[in-house]
Amino acid sequence: MAILLPQTSLRAAPWKNGGGSTTEIAVSPKGAGFEDFDWRVSLATITASGPFSSFPGIDRSLMLVDGETVSLTLDGARKVLLTAAQPMLWFPGEADVSAVVAGATTDFNVMTRRSRCRHQLEKIAAPGRLVRRSDTTLLFVAGEGAVQARSGEQQFTLSRYDALLLDAGDAQQWQLEASQDVPVLRVDLFS
Repeated sequence: MAILLPQTSLRAAPWKNGGGSTTEIAVSPKGAGFEDFDWRVSLATITASGPFSSFPGIDRSLMLVDGETVSLTLDGARKVLLTAAQPMLWFPGEADVSAVVAGATTDFNVMTRRSRCRHQLEKIAAPGRLVRRSDTTLLFVAGEGAVQARSGEQQFTLSRYDALLLDAGDAQQWQLEASQDVPVLRVDLFS
């Protein structure tokens, strides 16, 4: 059953190191914590430079959705600059990652437990058509503007930072309607 996850219903929790906050969008199984989730999708605000938490056994994708840049160093050697032109990075959760920010940024995060499932994150746009390729799909409106997700009798209106979670019982094809081009993030979760 499709579930609308409005940004206004989500609550941010501060990081232990004080460098930002995380807003959980969806997690499986429902109510799971950091030690027992299969997958987790969240929005993080980075307000200060510093290290990322370590998540052994977890595959992570990170996409910049607001702010200028995030400069990341992985395992002390690999340097990656996330910008509007190159907004996404995949990395293993056990990597030693540190971030440098010049101002606050907002980042979309997907984490999957390697032994249980995997994910694919991509940026698409509305208006457009979604053809699902997994039993669980999450759509997240990353830009300004309303998006109508429609399939048969089902219709949902999403604003910026709203999400729509689709499961195996939902339609395989959806129309994404918008009066202007709106960036949408698509997460496919595979068992």
